This record gives sequence, structure tokens and C-alpha cells, in this order.
Amino acid sequence: MLDRYFGITARGSSVQTEVRGGLATFFTMAYIVVLNPIILSGAADVTGAHLDFKQVATSTALVAAVMTILMGVVGKYPIALAAGLGLNGVVAFTLASQMSWPAAMGVIVLEGLVITVLVLTGLRRAVFDAIPLALKQSISVGIGLFIAFIGFVDAGFIRTPQGAAVPVELGVGGRLVGWPTVVFVAGLLFTIVLVARRVRGAILIGIVGTTIFAMIVQALVDIPAKGAGAWRLNVPKVPDTIVASPDFGLLGHFSITGSFEAVGVIAALLFVYTVLLADFFDTMGTVVGVGAEAGLLDEKGRLPGVERVLLVDSLAAAAGGAASASSNTSFIESTAGVADGARTGLASVVTGALFLVALFFTPLFEIVPYEAASPALVVVGFLLFLQVRSIPWDDYDLAIPCFLTIILMPFTYSITNGIGAGFVTFALLKLVRGRGRDIHPLLWVIAAGFVLYFAIDPVERLLGVK
Repeated sequence: MLDRYFGITARGSSVQTEVRGGLATFFTMAYIVVLNPIILSGAADVTGAHLDFKQVATSTALVAAVMTILMGVVGKYPIALAAGLGLNGVVAFTLASQMSWPAAMGVIVLEGLVITVLVLTGLRRAVFDAIPLALKQSISVGIGLFIAFIGFVDAGFIRTPQGAAVPVELGVGGRLVGWPTVVFVAGLLFTIVLVARRVRGAILIGIVGTTIFAMIVQALVDIPAKGAGAWRLNVPKVPDTIVASPDFGLLGHFSITGSFEAVGVIAALLFVYTVLLADFFDTMGTVVGVGAEAGLLDEKGRLPGVERVLLVDSLAAAAGGAASASSNTSFIESTAGVADGARTGLASVVTGALFLVALFFTPLFEIVPYEAASPALVVVGFLLFLQVRSIPWDDYDLAIPCFLTIILMPFTYSITNGIGAGFVTFALLKLVRGRGRDIHPLLWVIAAGFVLYFAIDPVERLLGVK
């Protein structure tokens, strides 16, 4: 029954492989259950109120569980969803600073509903189909570099120096510092060897093996909780308690009209537009990246049945706001499960089920440190980067936009910025070379939208919002 419904055999997979892939995806993104509450509860809204850490953790795990299972059952692809990093920062530090928490979450709900309408009208699918194959390939390559960079940053291998002349540096002061870095490097080399030897389950084995090594190191050295040589987030040791009861107090704690009352109609609509654009194209990049890594895209770079994926993703954005967990979106860490063989929605059902378990066993899943999960991101980044060979680098009309798409994702720490730069440049080059008719009309609209996105600050000042 599972085989028929999910098409497991048809996609060259097996139930065991899907379960293993679902586990790998969960362990690479389980950090969100801890990190999202840190970001959201650490900021105060305009009234000085803070969200409760435990309630945010419950909402984060609950929405991730429900929407990831829904993606598996309805979307039938190995794509997991959770509160989007970057988007939660916008909610915490931009929206909440100008309105109450319910109003800020109302903006996210509204954004999710608007995207859902775009899906139901077919516009979101039309945008996917209008993008040239080379640009889609460059999105995958850029995401590969981006998540590899995230892996190095999360592990503390690369850091942002304080008061230095360089934007990033190796470790601390140009040197690798601390036992956690040793754990990351050992885990990365271990995972690389497994992948190079084509070991089945290499990603998951790498995460579990590195976590065990980290626990041994912690037991022998007793690394301090803070400082340059400390663990980046989770300390890999057996917790005092394994079971923690969930607190659902934030469910339904949002206001659709609150933002309009707090900052006015124009400012509220600009907030919705900014979040919508970031969510819209982050998802597009993730879907293309996961589909490409899984070999599920057609000859034009399209994912069959993508409408179902987009519908679930859009509903997830609204669900995240309704639960005060911030906008939920498709996670690029899903490529970890795909790299481990996942090809169907069954893997997403497994990942979602583990998030349900995390509702009650949050302390247990906090054992996995960044330093053990990050090697998987670096290796998956390499696998996605391999698509760079398919881009026509001798065609400058495509090569330059592809290049900007690729490099700006890691350089600006944003998938959306890279996609936007690529689209705008592609449209500009076609226009000045007298080939404007070669561009799909929707791409002109998208390019114009990104021009507004990049110029949002002067536009807000012009309209008196700032």
C-alpha cells in the first residue's frame, strides 16, 4: 500500500531508504526546535512583551510536524518544513519592534493566505515554468554553496570577527579553536569518506557517529557552555530529563488587522510584500534544489506535481503565523535526506513523525550539537554544486545572471537575494541586447518586483513609512 501510494519503487527507492532519509533530514534540521524559540523569545515587541520560550518550542515542533506530514501525504516529495530562518528574524527584529506579537504574527498569516491564493490561481506554478533551465540550475548550485557556508558557520569553523577588517575569518583570530571544532572537522572527514565510498546511509551515519564522538569528547574534557571554544548551541551530553510536556498556549495568538492598526495600511502592506517575496522565492529555490538532487526534475527543470508542494508550503506559512512560530517554509536541509536516498513523501512522513516525538522529547533531541549536524550540510552542498557543469558558461546572457545567482546566495546569506539578482540581470541583458521578446512576460513582472524588493528602503522613505 505504501509503495502504491508514494510510488516508492517507481522512483527507485525502498521503505528502508525512505525511513533512513527521513531520519537524516530530521537530524539536520532538529536544531530549529531550539533555535527558533531562542530568536523569537529573545526579542520584545513594541509593548515590551516577550514570547514564552517553552510555548514557542512547542509551536515550532507542532507546526513542523503537521505540515511536514502533510507535505509527505499530499505533496508526495521528501521535503520537510519548519520555521524559516531569516523570516523569523524579520518577525522578531523588524515586525515586533513596531507592533505587538499578535499583530506581527498576523502579517505572517496574511502573507501565507496571499501565497495560497497565488497557488490556487496557478500563478505560482506559472512563475516556476517561466524560468529558464540554466537559471534553475544556478539556483541549485547557489543553494549548494549557501548551505555549505551555513554548515561552516554553524560549526564555528567560520566566524564573523568583532572589529576586524575582514567580514569573516577562520575560527577565532584566524585559528581553529576548541574541541567542538575538532568534532566538526572529524565529523566532516568521516562523512566525506562515507560518501566517497558510496556507503548507504552515509549522511545519517555521519550525524549519529559524530554525535557519539561529541558526547565522548564532552565527557572527557567537560567543555564550558560559553566562550570561544564552547559548543555553538547544544551541549552533547545526556540530559537530566528526557520527557518534557508541551505547552500549546500560543496557538491562535494572532491578529490579522493588528498590523494595519499599528503602523498603517501602506506600511503593513509593504511588510506583507517583503515577507511574501522572500518566502515565495526561498521555496522555489529549495524545491528546485531538492528536485535536482533527487533527479526528479523533467528535461525543462520542472518538478511534476509541484502545485501540491506549493499549496502545502503556502498553507505552512499561514499555519506558522497562526501558532506564533513564524512563517514555516520548505527547508533546504531536506537535501540531506535526499542525499541519503529519499525520493518520496514517505521520508517527509517520517521526519514529521519525529517532530511529533520532539514535542515530548525535546531534551533528548538537544543532544545533537551543531558540530555534528553541520558536516552533513557541507557534504550536501558539494552534491548540489555538481550541477554547475550543466550551465552554458559560454553564453554570457545566461552565464552572468547564473554567476550572480550563485555567488550572492552565500555572500548575502539569502537565497532570495541571489535569485533576485539573477532575474534582474537576466532581464536587463536581454533588453539591452534587443532580445526582450525572448523573456516570458511573467519574468518581466518578477524582475520589476525584485527591483522594488531591493529598493524597498528608499521606497519606504518616499512613502513616509520610515
